Amino acid sequence: MSDGAAMIETAALGRRYGGKWALQELDLSVRKGELYGFLGQNGAGKTTTLRLLAGLLRPTTGSVRIAGLAHDRDGRELKRRLGFVPDTPPLYDYLTGRQYVALVASLWKVERKLRDERAERLFDLLHLTENADDLCKGYSHGMRKKAHIAAVLTTAPDVLLLDEPTTGLDPVSARRLKDLLKAEVARGTTVMFSTHVLEAAEQICDRVGILAAGRLRAEGTVKELRERHDAASLEDVFLRLNDDA
Repeated sequence: MSDGAAMIETAALGRRYGGKWALQELDLSVRKGELYGFLGQNGAGKTTTLRLLAGLLRPTTGSVRIAGLAHDRDGRELKRRLGFVPDTPPLYDYLTGRQYVALVASLWKVERKLRDERAERLFDLLHLTENADDLCKGYSHGMRKKAHIAAVLTTAPDVLLLDEPTTGLDPVSARRLKDLLKAEVARGTTVMFSTHVLEAAEQICDRVGILAAGRLRAEGTVKELRERHDAASLEDVFLRLNDDA
């Protein structure tokens, strides 16, 4: 559980593409050791938010702090402490899954013995051991995602950002990933993931934020949101806020 220290912070964060705002006035605080779900329909601004947090986009307005660090001032140290899993992972087709994980770990200067121990554990947890020595070019979308998750977690990030992590995974793999994220949080990692799969958020998140039309419309535990909006389920809250957006 969270110890109260903020690991992800934004203030009035916004991003505009041409004349259209993808995200506006986002004030967010995610605590150390918290599992935070970022919910929204396609086009709500979830991916834009995560790319801003990861430093892959520059904000039009506002600021981002990760573990108290800023991308423009502390870029190298911040990247060392941050892991990002995009919806479409950037694997190298002519490396095997094992080689790709080793490459990422080497860039983060993870000691070889520790890298191998972590990689084997992650391959097993994610049901990837059987295909670890196959070329990535033959991987399905779900396998590519699992290989990239293994690579990122081999670096033991303090903050882990995931964009639609269960998309493309079969039910067994999705369950194993949810268990893995809970285990990461138990060891002190701060995890934030975007999704439109409400069941996943309801099962494992400490808190959720609901994004609609580029604005954060509600935030809290699932229980708090149901009570605040007099709703029977998180789905009811989600649909109501999107209808009002």
